Amino acid sequence: MEVNVIGAGLAGSEAALQLSKNGIKVNLFEMRPKKTTGAHKTDKFAEFVCSNSLGASDCSNASGLLKKEMELLGGELIQIARKCSVPAGSALAIDRELFSSEVTQRIENNDNINIIREEVEQIPDGCTIIASGPLTSNSLANSIKDFTKSEHLHFFDAIAPIVEKDSINFDKAFWASRYDKGEASYINCPMNKQEYERFYNILINAPRIELKEFEKDAKFFESCLPIEVLASRGVDTLRFGPMKPVGLVDKRTGIENYAVVQLRQDNSAKTLFNLVGFQTNLKWGSQKELLQSIPGLENVNIVRYGVMHRNTFINSPKVLNASLQARERKDLFFAGQITGTEGYTESIATGMLAGFNAVRYLKGENLIILPKITMLGALTQYISDINHEKFQPINSNWGIVEPVELPKKERKNKKLKAELVSKRSIEYISNLLQQ
Repeated sequence: MEVNVIGAGLAGSEAALQLSKNGIKVNLFEMRPKKTTGAHKTDKFAEFVCSNSLGASDCSNASGLLKKEMELLGGELIQIARKCSVPAGSALAIDRELFSSEVTQRIENNDNINIIREEVEQIPDGCTIIASGPLTSNSLANSIKDFTKSEHLHFFDAIAPIVEKDSINFDKAFWASRYDKGEASYINCPMNKQEYERFYNILINAPRIELKEFEKDAKFFESCLPIEVLASRGVDTLRFGPMKPVGLVDKRTGIENYAVVQLRQDNSAKTLFNLVGFQTNLKWGSQKELLQSIPGLENVNIVRYGVMHRNTFINSPKVLNASLQARERKDLFFAGQITGTEGYTESIATGMLAGFNAVRYLKGENLIILPKITMLGALTQYISDINHEKFQPINSNWGIVEPVELPKKERKNKKLKAELVSKRSIEYISNLLQQ
């Protein structure tokens, strides 16, 4: 038995590892480095191209519950992520280079996985998982479009800059996590009102990189908006978003500042930090001017500038079942961001599920369709709901999960809701694994 997996990103790598540990031979296709994308920097598998954070780590958050579900179900990449983690308060962030190296090494040393460094231009025959990601090549995208008989939808994704820690001025910057949760994992650059207004004026007047003609009909995904787009919504938008100062106090001064820029550790050596929420499409000279206007970053050394690229995803409600199996071709599965699931954790989780179900398909077993009481089930049922009229990418969130019944006086208790939903999901998956 053999499966083709197209794309060695997060979803494809997870799918390949799930298939291989079930004794299935895998042809893993990856076009890099022979053909590159607008965002990847290396030829390694499972490369993180934007933030290095997988989001919240505990089950009080929707993303945290999804991670717990993956761990219970035997997810491979979530284990590697824990191994390669770096301090990030209550979030799970990773050393991106170490993580991709670990994944690449595990795949290269796997006797059941045959790595083929070639671009796939047509959907191949035989059992196949397409996990080519939001940067799918034009040739394969056209083949998928022909198969789905529908146009692709597009949105923009943006990447935040990365800077060297040693170039940060700690006479102004300070270490802290919001509300002192966990260890002080973030570098914080504080601003007073005057400094913020200067920063804001530079930002809204800075020139942006021109979009290509074919990109001008694409939309932004709301949770990954460029900082300049957020700023265009009003002078205080950033102060209630990525630059909110609440819960961040410099203990040297005791002052809660007007705005705060946070930087999160990007590698295990603690030499590189990325700017949280600073995805951008500004021209590089403008990015340098903007960052150096931030107190503590006056002489910062930028090792990677922010960029923006177009992402592609299929109209999953018309194409997929909740098992991630194509409605019109039983031996074809899709996984990752190309399905319209947004986020690193979501990509890994759908790669895991597609791997499970490809194994079951080959063995003639019933495919797994998780219920909406689980986060992964709610996510896959949402993207495969045929009643969607205007489908847009989505990440894990409490709103898609089947609600729990609470007494009227407790209905606004978000913490209790999260606890009960998480407990219910964990119990369901634990019982499933015992069957």
